Amino acid sequence: MRKNKLLFASLITGLFLNIATASASKTKDEDVNTYELLNLFGEVLERTKVSYVENVGDKKLIESAINGMLTALDPHSSYLDANSFNYMNEQTKGKFGGVGIEITMDNGLVKIVSPIDDTPAAKAGIKAGDYITHIDGETVVGLGLNDAVSKLRGKVGTKVQLSIRRINSKPIELTIKRQEIKIQSVKSDIKENSIVYIRISSFTEDVDTSIKEAINKAKKELKNDLLGIVIDVRNNPGGLLDQAVEVSDLFLEKGEIVSTRSRNESDTVKFMATEGDIAKEIPIVVMINEGSASASEILAGALQDHHRAIVLGEKSFGKGSVQTVIPLGDFGAMRLTTARYYTPSGRSIQAKGIEPDIEVKPAKVEEFESYALNLSEADLNNALKNDSDVDANKPQKSKKSKEDLEDYQLVRALDLVKALGLYSKSGK
Repeated sequence: MRKNKLLFASLITGLFLNIATASASKTKDEDVNTYELLNLFGEVLERTKVSYVENVGDKKLIESAINGMLTALDPHSSYLDANSFNYMNEQTKGKFGGVGIEITMDNGLVKIVSPIDDTPAAKAGIKAGDYITHIDGETVVGLGLNDAVSKLRGKVGTKVQLSIRRINSKPIELTIKRQEIKIQSVKSDIKENSIVYIRISSFTEDVDTSIKEAINKAKKELKNDLLGIVIDVRNNPGGLLDQAVEVSDLFLEKGEIVSTRSRNESDTVKFMATEGDIAKEIPIVVMINEGSASASEILAGALQDHHRAIVLGEKSFGKGSVQTVIPLGDFGAMRLTTARYYTPSGRSIQAKGIEPDIEVKPAKVEEFESYALNLSEADLNNALKNDSDVDANKPQKSKKSKEDLEDYQLVRALDLVKALGLYSKSGK
């Protein structure tokens, strides 16, 4: 026990000494003695241990103090205890337990950044922009992000009750069964016999490899009939920075992909594209919405700035900050915001997001059934036959599937990329 106390004392002292050193010039300007504030912290800690209505251990008090210090800075900085740190590592590998949502804190409530495809949350109808007000009947007000995550997680097969508030909707009560969440980050399909549709649900490990395989497979299957590519990152909360860079690089010949800038100009890092576009001269449409965040915004911003893709949908989430995870030995890690993302043209994504080139709101498409008497030339008596067989070997036009018709944004994206592809071919 004494050893643990000494370790935590050492940890907290080290953190505060770093803060004191980094802000030395500022403390002079504001005439604040950092060491007096450290004494204040020690006094509050001691008085709380002695006088609080219930007995509280050093570990809980100090970890809460660290987390409070970090979460007060911005919504994405926080302290991760050992369990939370392991959970975060599982997420980036594409497998973890829970209900399947990416969350953040907003005005004391839990805000859904996006539900993850094919998870209990997505199947229950949870949407990006929803707010969770209660978990298992208890209010989330006053909880930190890590506390909320812990309450949402649990043993596979157990249930969690969520109270949801949605704009312009009555309160929603849901009971969701927890499952082991296995993320299939990339799904692909051939649409309308000529378009590669690639759905990226999160930027986990090896996403670039999966996309490369999907495009090469489509090229082989469609040969010269490949007209375009639709990349769907709607409700994609982000993931690994290196994967956002690698995926962007697949479609760019040269130039900057993204830069990260901290408060020290000398620490600016630029990520550059390498030669070679896997889909050269094939038009691309990238689909985004308010649930597209972080790595998704890097991809959309890079392809938009280089005029390599048309971005369609709704304005993205606007998470343009970089978090560095700093391990703290046996005590987990701290996640600290250390920089901002900038697109190749120098736009900051933070709190602004990516504006689509073509704004398309969600809607439902239904085919119109006409019962009128519609005649064409071919229906008239004694109409001349067409003596040309130019179209004889052409494939029949494919109709959009019922599933596609229910997704208006996807319908618009498919029509757009197909038109671009046909126009490009006609100009050759």
